[in-house]
Amino acid sequence: MKLQTTTQEIKIVKAYYTPEEYLELEAKADDKNEFRDGEIIPVTGGTTNHNKLALNLATSLNLALFDLEYEVYIGDVKLWIPRYRQFTYPDVMVIEGEPVYYTTNTTTVTNPLLIAEILSKSTKDYDQGDKFLYYRSIPEFKEYILIDQTQYYVMQYVKTPENQWILTEYETESAKLNLLTINLELSLKQLYKKINFAENIDLS
Repeated sequence: MKLQTTTQEIKIVKAYYTPEEYLELEAKADDKNEFRDGEIIPVTGGTTNHNKLALNLATSLNLALFDLEYEVYIGDVKLWIPRYRQFTYPDVMVIEGEPVYYTTNTTTVTNPLLIAEILSKSTKDYDQGDKFLYYRSIPEFKEYILIDQTQYYVMQYVKTPENQWILTEYETESAKLNLLTINLELSLKQLYKKINFAENIDLS
């Protein structure tokens, strides 16, 4: 069967794909798509606030960790979650040490220590629910940051040595987000720099 390269054609031609078929399609596709246990799901575009928040966080992380044994990835790098057969595109990932790749493909990693997602109307329930469940199956994963793009609001989940996840919420411009797994403090004022909350049309 000839594999097609657009999301529309994917839906018409086949309802179920192997990981290998997905990766072949994704390498040729014009737009991003996620893989959820055989299904290919289009990734919608983000707002300007979404993009700025991801860049602000990634820039702060990259500067703080530049000379340390960490790697920071944003947007275009896929994550493979084997237990749940998921390929996804986290907004920001931090890996301690060297990335462990899915097969020999350097576009897909498997071992993030920290993941951050920018919340949107269309994805926030998934990001806080099933996607967090999937992420928790990754042995190296210890910290999850969820960032609201419509107000000063950040949720931070940190894994304890007892395998419990502790939630801390930050809700003011003056609050300090303490990233525990990498020993970095980041103010919400810095994180939300140049964010215009009046631009509240959320298409992502």
